[in-house]
This record gives sequence, C-alpha cells and structure tokens, in this order.
Amino acid sequence: MTGKNILIGVTGGIAAYKVVELASLLKKSGANVKIMMTKHATEFVSPRTFQEITNNAVSVEMFGDAANFNVAHIGLANFADLIVIAPATANFLAKMAHGIADDLLTTTILAFDKKILLCPSMNTKMYENPATQANLATLKARGVEILEPASGNLACGTVGKGRLPEPIEICAEIEKFFAENKILAGKKVLVTAGGTLEPIDPVRFIGNRSSGKMGFEIAKSAIKSGAEVILIAGNSNLEPPNGLKKFIKVESALEMREAVLKYFETANCVIMSAAVADYRVKTPSEQKIKKSAENLTLELVKNPDILRELGTLKKSQILVGFAAETENVLEYASKKLVEKNLNFIVANDVTLAGAGFGGSTNIASIIWRNGEVENFSKMSKAKLAEKIIQRVSKALISKNS
Repeated sequence: MTGKNILIGVTGGIAAYKVVELASLLKKSGANVKIMMTKHATEFVSPRTFQEITNNAVSVEMFGDAANFNVAHIGLANFADLIVIAPATANFLAKMAHGIADDLLTTTILAFDKKILLCPSMNTKMYENPATQANLATLKARGVEILEPASGNLACGTVGKGRLPEPIEICAEIEKFFAENKILAGKKVLVTAGGTLEPIDPVRFIGNRSSGKMGFEIAKSAIKSGAEVILIAGNSNLEPPNGLKKFIKVESALEMREAVLKYFETANCVIMSAAVADYRVKTPSEQKIKKSAENLTLELVKNPDILRELGTLKKSQILVGFAAETENVLEYASKKLVEKNLNFIVANDVTLAGAGFGGSTNIASIIWRNGEVENFSKMSKAKLAEKIIQRVSKALISKNS
C-alpha cells in the first residue's frame, strides 16, 4: 500500500484502542495515514497516541487549527484515497445514514466521493436493533463497504455479534480494496453518458429524461479501477469526475457519433450508457417557430445507430450497451445484444420505482452473449457501476486468455 492515502475516522467506542494497532499496521505497509477523531473518541484514546504512530497531526475540532488546510474537511476529503471508520458506533451510523454533518468527521464524509469502509462495533442488541440495521441497509445501498462485526465477548460483559474485527483483518480488507481497485490498470475505456438533444429551432429541442448519472458513475468506477477514461457526455448538469483523461461535451446524436468514432479504435472497452435520440428533425428552423398555427408538423429522420455501427467495427474491444425498457425487458435487451454485437448488455425496466431516470438507484440485469443473466436488486448507481466495471474486467480477461 505504498503511497496510498488512508484517512481513519475514530468514533467513541471502547474498541477505539484497537485502531492504534490498525494505524501502525497501515503505516508499516507504506500507507500515509491520517486520523480524525470525534470528541467522544478522545475519551478512550489520546490524539497524541495516534499522532506518534502516524507522524501526522490528528484532527478533532471542526473549527480548530486547520493545520495545512484552509478548509479542514475539504482538505482531508481531498487527501484520502479511502476513508475507514473504525470503530463505527450506532450513533455515527445513524448520522451518516441521514446525512447529518455536525462535527469534523461527519462533515468530511459528506465532502468525500470515493470509497468508504465502515467497521461497526457495539453491543449486540444495539447492532441488531431495527434502526441500526435500517441505517446499515441505507449505507449499503449507497455503495458504502461494510465489514461485518465479529462475534465473541464484548466489553459490556455479554457475548454476541458486535466486536470490532482484529486490526490485521481490517488491514487485509483494505489491502484487498486497493488490489481490486486497479483491475483495469493500463486499459483505455470510453464511456458515453446523458441524453442527446435534437434541435427543432434555436430555442426548442427533442430530448429525453436521461440525467447522465449512470454513465458518470461508470466513468468514476473505471477511473478508480486504474483505467484511462474518456467521457463523452450529452445533456447533463453533472460535474465530470476527477481523473478523466478527456471530457467531451456534445449535444446531438450526430455530434456524439463523431466523438465516439474518433476515440473508438484505440479503446479497449466502450460502454454506451448514453440515451441517444433515435430521431432528429430533418430540417431544424433557423429562427424560432412562432405558435401561430393550431398544429405543427415536424418531419423526423432516423439518427445513425451508433452502437450498431460500433458492433460492426469492433475488433478486440469490449462493447457494452444499455437497454432502458418499459416491457419485455429481457426479450428486447437480448435481441439488442445480438443485433449490435455486444459483449454484454445492462437492461432495466424504467417503470419500476428506484430504476428510472434521474434517481440515485437502479434495478438492473446484465445479459451475456451465452444467455447468462445476472439479476440485481435495487442498489445505488455507484454500486451498479462497480459491478459493471468488474464484468468489463472479466470480459477482457476472458478475451485475452
């Protein structure tokens, strides 16, 4: 883990003493470790202890000395490749699940857009309480990694589930994260996102409901996996993720086709998650159309099928498509998979709650050329993006074996 920046958040549980050893193990592995502590955590372990172990200042106060940062929580969030919360108390889980930011640790979490590993530790009854389980489920749905607590003798004198895993086990989980995180190292990935807009006149256009969230999350996941990523985005208000090789904004289907073809040949994988308009106005008006007539007739012509074209051009590339359907999802998606020569396709029913455009979750299936279907329950788009990137890696390995 040489050169990895790991930020550990320590909350107010008796298991905080174990985190001293975790910090030491990570430091010995070559990681750069910084510690954030809640005020309650300092009742169990002195900040000076962590400071001596990590050779870095320990952050506790929201409005205290910001050390080298002008804005502490932003600086800490920008520093970290990974945030580990150990121990994660029931109170902290509740605050994180509901987006409460009332101290340095919770505020930094809200400013962080990479991977978080939670290590819950508490009394068994507190852990099993429906409120705690609901909070954990909420966090899992957002893509937060959760290391299950161990069972055994607890500090409160009871026996059951709730022990913080041993530091060496947490360290192994962190090492696993960084190993898996670079599964696309050296690969070039082209991602499209968002909907295209087809002009009617200088003011109006034909569009669709795509927000681009899925494609942007795929780009983020590919970057985290070590890939060199080009993101071509249609209509979307999202900020491009950090680490992109190139970000290209387009408007129409014709513009998207031109951009995709420019970079297709050198790509190892193309993930076409954009919602490209099937039709465009044949002759858009050069002036704004006045609403004088009761009826307005527009002549539409078919846009080029970018995905089909890529399917005919592809050589060694992995080609992934999307199918947003309202009925017969698997049937229509499977047909599209074959007709467009895809390696696999991601299909979803946009009429389902939690699976439509604009939201932060999705319910999808991945269909492979051999007929294999993987069905996923509702999860965050960030988590689904990770699964898609894992399948891309699998497809690349299979092609090269």
